[in-house]
Amino acid sequence: MSHSPQRKEKDCLNCGAIVQGHYCQDCGQENVEPKETFWHMVTHFFYDITHFDGSFFITLKDLLFKPGFLSKEYVKGRRKAYLHPVRMYVFTSAVFFLIFFSLFKTKETEITAAGNNPALIQAKEEALKDAKTKQDTLNINLASDIFKIADSSTPPRPTGLNKNDTIVQKGGVNISFRNHVPEYRSVKEYDSLQKKMSENDRDNWFVHMVRRKSISLNEKYHGDEKMIEVKLIDKFLHSIPYLLFVSLPLYALFLKLLYVRRKQFYFADHGVFLVHLYIFTFLLMLFYFLLDKINEVVHWTAIDILQGLLLLTGVFYAIKAMRNFYRQGWGKTILKFILFNIMCTITATVLFALFLFFSFYQV
Repeated sequence: MSHSPQRKEKDCLNCGAIVQGHYCQDCGQENVEPKETFWHMVTHFFYDITHFDGSFFITLKDLLFKPGFLSKEYVKGRRKAYLHPVRMYVFTSAVFFLIFFSLFKTKETEITAAGNNPALIQAKEEALKDAKTKQDTLNINLASDIFKIADSSTPPRPTGLNKNDTIVQKGGVNISFRNHVPEYRSVKEYDSLQKKMSENDRDNWFVHMVRRKSISLNEKYHGDEKMIEVKLIDKFLHSIPYLLFVSLPLYALFLKLLYVRRKQFYFADHGVFLVHLYIFTFLLMLFYFLLDKINEVVHWTAIDILQGLLLLTGVFYAIKAMRNFYRQGWGKTILKFILFNIMCTITATVLFALFLFFSFYQV
């Protein structure tokens, strides 16, 4: 029920029927004054999203201090006293990412060297040793150079690329496939030269696609490596909400497989459990990031310890929630928790790679 004053007239503004009570018995519209102030619109929004009449705070309290309880109540059909899990998810995720994107903004001055990582170099060398053809070597170099770091103090050229030019900058990130595309000044030139080559000498579809995009980025940003990196990171960070949305049904499938013998749980039940777990994670990480920002100013060891305890709390909460919801012993729950996280880690790695690749093509 809204908090607008009820109309004295009894004719429904939506369908014209004579209203017997507070709501129209024909169409269901509430018989209230249509005119409302801006403040009323704002408060009405928060009432609708959070049910500040009590259900929001009850839901929040039980979510934080009773792992798995809300999911059990939902499955049992006891839902009146609590906020709907999807509505709660939308609200908390919106608040989380609003604050997250406000706190973490990628800047050119914050791009640091990471491509000279010894482990990264070693992985590339080992991959090159296993390369059996010239094309394998080319593909490995292309994949490696997406985040190749330029360790030089030479500033980027503001103009297009010329043959044998190398655009590097100290701490800058090289994602222009410098070893492969400096001879091409534009996408048009690249396409023209490719057409002149024989079928065997032309780049395959993957190399052609990646190389063409890298040349396009160098054209668009005039070889400014840091700017390209900033745009890529920013685009990827803003794709994380979609990544989480895609991951949820996949993770629910993993739970379905792990608890396949628990016939009383439907696929949607696993989804509800994960939604509540996601909401808790949003709240936990929000607190973690706020502490991180505070620590950048005060540099207190106590905050580092508190952040570590928060992460351990998150792990314990997830295990406890699984045990309470699925009603199995600690041994089985911990084992399934480990298996679940292994599957989730592998899936998350693949999703991150895919979304990063898509972000690269949206820059």
